[in-house]
Amino acid sequence: MFGFIFVCHFGLCQNKQSSDMSTPTNRSEKDHDKRSWEEYFIQLAEMEDFENADWEDAYEILCNLQQNPININTATREELEQIPFLSSTEVEAIMEYLNRYGEMKSLGELAMIHQIDYVERRLLECFLYVGDKLQAAAPVLSKMFRYATHDLLFTARIPMYERKGDKEGYLGYPYRHDIRYSMHYGQKMKIGIVGAQDAGEPFFANKNKWGYDFYSFYLLLQDMGKWKTLVLGRYRVTTGLGLVMNTNFTLGKSTVLQSIGRGGHAIRAHSSRSSANYLQGIAATRNLTKQLELTSFMSYRSIDATLSKDSIYAATIVTSGYHRTQTELDKKNNTHQWLAGLNLNWSSYGLYVGATTAFSGLDRELKPDTSQLYRQIYPKGKTFGNASVNYGYTNGWLSVKGETAIKFNNSNGIPLATINTIAYKPVDELEFTVLQRFYSYHYSSLFARSFSEGGRVQNESGVYLGVKWCPQRSILFSAYTDYAYFAWPRYQVSQASHVWDNFLSFNYSTNKWNFLVRYRFKMSERDNEESILAYRKEHRAQVSIMHETDRWSFKSQANTVYYSFEDKHRLGWLVSQCATYYPSKRWNVHALVSYFHTDDYNSRIYAYERGMLYNFSFPTYYGEGIRYSLIMHLEISDHLTTNAKVGITNYFDRSTIGTGYQFINHSSMTDIDIQLKWKF
Repeated sequence: MFGFIFVCHFGLCQNKQSSDMSTPTNRSEKDHDKRSWEEYFIQLAEMEDFENADWEDAYEILCNLQQNPININTATREELEQIPFLSSTEVEAIMEYLNRYGEMKSLGELAMIHQIDYVERRLLECFLYVGDKLQAAAPVLSKMFRYATHDLLFTARIPMYERKGDKEGYLGYPYRHDIRYSMHYGQKMKIGIVGAQDAGEPFFANKNKWGYDFYSFYLLLQDMGKWKTLVLGRYRVTTGLGLVMNTNFTLGKSTVLQSIGRGGHAIRAHSSRSSANYLQGIAATRNLTKQLELTSFMSYRSIDATLSKDSIYAATIVTSGYHRTQTELDKKNNTHQWLAGLNLNWSSYGLYVGATTAFSGLDRELKPDTSQLYRQIYPKGKTFGNASVNYGYTNGWLSVKGETAIKFNNSNGIPLATINTIAYKPVDELEFTVLQRFYSYHYSSLFARSFSEGGRVQNESGVYLGVKWCPQRSILFSAYTDYAYFAWPRYQVSQASHVWDNFLSFNYSTNKWNFLVRYRFKMSERDNEESILAYRKEHRAQVSIMHETDRWSFKSQANTVYYSFEDKHRLGWLVSQCATYYPSKRWNVHALVSYFHTDDYNSRIYAYERGMLYNFSFPTYYGEGIRYSLIMHLEISDHLTTNAKVGITNYFDRSTIGTGYQFINHSSMTDIDIQLKWKF
């Protein structure tokens, strides 16, 4: 679905051929080769509700896949489902082709799978390679350790300015940095540790006596006989369509239907610097029979919470991960959370049925402030339980899937949530998608994340209609409309309300050129000053042109936003130009300049900016100013790679930047990023 967003920037993504078919490919590092999938990825984000999506987690997954591509001949459904732009019908079509015709000899055979369009086939070259199936199918653990690849990555950001908090308030120095070590054997084994520090957090001091403010550690094994997946340490898990369990990422409306609930369950290691939405303990998937799988998971971890004055209750669970001030640090790890769950999944010839149950609890009672009406339906209590049934059927032209869940121990109403989708492809060039969801305001789950307008699996019902039309290989049209109704009051909405969201896109692509036009109109109800509902309307448009040669890549882009609410009308726009020069495979330079002008924060614009590996940068622009950035990538040797970036923002409409502890007594700000990667 939604192939319009893919960018034809393919020149540097080469097929991965294994020099030793019994081990993963031994490739030289070319981090700049990621640009084709990265351009696709940022196109997804720029027209979505970026503040409510998990783009950084998705970006990290694709970075990992690009660094450690999948052997197409040994790939499982779960491995292919890691690639966000592959739909369930496309994954099923790839598996059917492999079962029918055996091993692929080259990735060119993807052209024989009609469900996968031209753009997707070229993008898959960034994440797949062709290896031997028989020898790579069942490696022993000792061999995996012997032939494993090791990566050590250090990243730091140095601000060339001083915040108010750096002088008074913050407990640490103003530098952000992280370190990552990973040992991996293709997709079969991954061992890693991540240490991360935000600017202002204490380092080897206060509560951080072990150095970094946040650590993540994990061991992941896949396809080890009957054990399909086993993970120890910190991990993420998704079952069904996310109504009970989903600590993985979810993207916006343009992409969520691609990846949502494609196989019933998914487990992956938590290798991110994010301190939210992960579990800690053990999770495993075991093949009971050829068609039946059992996934179990247990977790016990510390979480941040805002406590009541007597420290007996937890008023809110805090997921920001910041521990810069004493107030923030007092919330660190002050509450403990446990979780246990099971998922049983049966699948055969495209049909699957699964069941999930999960129970969790806190060592303090969760008791949110209910003085405001919209908070009265928030989860509360000390123990929580949910169960669901998920179901689906997929073939080459039809995909039907859904999940229905309930909440245990609910004294009011029917704690029900259900989501159901149908994707129908009558011909290769045309695809229709319909999604229906109903989330009762009595339903809640601490770990639920799924398709929604309001950002919660609660208090929402709606219908989504989408269509994609590809009249010829180089042209793609796509559109959707989504209507959502909220029966209970929400933040800034004192009564029942609705939202209507519409999207339209046209994309023209060739090997060297890409032309993209997109428009989004969103209308939602909000309280005015008299607490009467009024329509808040937002128009967003984007036009971009890209061109690529053997040594150069250019992209010109224009974004505009028009916002209106009663008698308030606001306009914002941004124009940008970026260019990348690739003189050799060893080094390249990327430059960006953007001018922005918006009336206020309501007409703000999000614009992607290329950064370091595993670091996703999507700054918000409002007011008037100009942004410059320059990045240099250099492969010093086959084992050592370095990246450096300078970013400067100059504001023309203000003499200071930010508020509170983030206050900067200047009209410009400059950051320097450095990164070193050692592969051995």
